[in-house]
Amino acid sequence: MTGLGAIASAGNSVASLWDNLVHGRSGIDTITLFDANADWGVRFAGEVRDFDFSTVTDAREARRFDRFALLGLGASLEASRDCGFDFASGDAYRRGVALGSGIGGIGTIEMGIRSMLQAGCKKISPFTVPRLMGNAAAGQVSIRLNLKGTNISCATACASGSHAIGTAFQLIQRGDADLMVAGGAEAAVTPLCIGSFASMKALSTRNDAPKLASRPFDKDRDGFVLSEGSAVVVLEDLDHARRRGAHIYAEVLGYGSSGDAFHIAAPDDKGAGAQRAMANALDDAQLPPSSVDYITAHGTSTPLGDSAEVAAVKNLFGAHARKLAMSSTKSVTGHALGAAGGIETVATVLAIERGVLPPTINLDNPDEGFDLDFVANHAQERKVQVAINNSFGFGGHNTSIVLGRFNG
Repeated sequence: MTGLGAIASAGNSVASLWDNLVHGRSGIDTITLFDANADWGVRFAGEVRDFDFSTVTDAREARRFDRFALLGLGASLEASRDCGFDFASGDAYRRGVALGSGIGGIGTIEMGIRSMLQAGCKKISPFTVPRLMGNAAAGQVSIRLNLKGTNISCATACASGSHAIGTAFQLIQRGDADLMVAGGAEAAVTPLCIGSFASMKALSTRNDAPKLASRPFDKDRDGFVLSEGSAVVVLEDLDHARRRGAHIYAEVLGYGSSGDAFHIAAPDDKGAGAQRAMANALDDAQLPPSSVDYITAHGTSTPLGDSAEVAAVKNLFGAHARKLAMSSTKSVTGHALGAAGGIETVATVLAIERGVLPPTINLDNPDEGFDLDFVANHAQERKVQVAINNSFGFGGHNTSIVLGRFNG
């Protein structure tokens, strides 16, 4: 990994996101993107605030973008600058993009429906389809960065961003690309999404204390906090990166996935699918479970999800589970759905490089049997050689990425 980019509720750049993560400053607050008045059961979320979208594209061109694609392009541009590669040079067919989004252009869909119902079909914008497509972010990044190789979008709910990064890794691994821009983008803080997740009782309802609402592994957790954002990494073949003298943050060692085949919206209660994804990733990396120092948990702050993940970790790692550390950055950022895997990959990479583990904030009273080191409330200094980033999504989609310190 040679480049990082991020826009999230807890920071509009990698630097600001990391600073807020390690200091446990929540990015969750009252909704401003629409009028979530007293009639709404949930009135808070993790919004991207004060980001200057004019740094991504001009106002006229922005009409062709849904918010999720603007966020995806913004994070990709930061990552492209960070990696220092000249995207105008060399063979563009050896470079590609893989971006995930769980919901895509939902804001555009809602806007199009309102226009149609209020004024008829002739008032629907001609930009509607190019904006709402789930692959729109990947397409726009490909155009802007001149990426003519594989151009793919993953839609596996909350595992989308991690699946995209894993796919990019495999493309490079098998020799189909020298460089890939990969991650996730999501802009689902909309009336339909907030209302729908609230209707299925998936969201926290702590309207009186939004910053305390996301509390993974805590006994008093009552659901996840919906958020938005994007995070992107630049992956390169090692020889390609070395030839140009690139700074290497970390290396991808392995990638694994699985399916729960259990329930469309609930995890396997014993965490069997999550366990298999982690085991597959470690097998791909040719590493034993005892090599893992740190896990960036999926950790959504839902009763079922957190319990399943803890069970999976205990079952796979055995006694070693109590020697490693595991924390959830969603306690700070909220849950950005298809962008979460990208955001958490960036956090994991920086934890490896800098030897600091972001805390799980709001963890005041761990649930029964949750007796692992969740890095509760305060960052830890710890040298990390090997880490796992977990992402699990509705539909039973599970994916894990093994990341390692680059030792030259």
